[in-house]
Amino acid sequence: DLREELGDLLLQVVFHARMAEEQGEFAFPDVVEAITTKMVRRHPHVFGDEAARSAGMAKGMWHRIKAEEKAERRAARLARGLDPEDHGKGWLDGIPLAHPALTRALKLQEKAAGVGFDWKEATPILDKIEEEIGELRAALAGGEAKDIADEFGDVLFALVNFGRHLGIDAEDALRGTNAKFTRRFHHVEAALQAEGRSLQEATLDEMEAKWQQAKAAE
Repeated sequence: DLREELGDLLLQVVFHARMAEEQGEFAFPDVVEAITTKMVRRHPHVFGDEAARSAGMAKGMWHRIKAEEKAERRAARLARGLDPEDHGKGWLDGIPLAHPALTRALKLQEKAAGVGFDWKEATPILDKIEEEIGELRAALAGGEAKDIADEFGDVLFALVNFGRHLGIDAEDALRGTNAKFTRRFHHVEAALQAEGRSLQEATLDEMEAKWQQAKAAE
């Protein structure tokens, strides 16, 4: 259960802290003090005087302060004649490539927003989406598969950004739409089976009519 798993996790923390203490590096209380200091510093809207009018502003503060800490660590290492820990990695390089594409797009946008590279409000992003759709239409007219895929990706990225400003997670939204599509299609299939027919035997118009029935029933 959760209690047991948390105990296993705590054992690892205490065990490694004890090994570090035996080597004269630090002890368990130092670990507690370090995480406490970090939490207080990274949340000035909770523990300090700064105000955050939204979750987005709070996250922006967190990214800004984290970047300041990173810069301080690099400066300290350079002052000691050492290479910086991140070896000059860029601002966005810490976001794992393993994330689903929509989730990674959201995290890239959030990270960029942390240094002020962001739209001030959601409405202008609609114009950006329309601009990207226009470029997609132009790519379709050109017929180059790579150009079409690139522009299609730009449309998706802009939609994720728009959703972020509305407080909508694109992954969650698409998951909900997938469930809705599945539910309605099951209705179409069941309605045809009740008539003794299969999906393969129905025309597109017949399936569309039953789809609209499912939609109206929700």
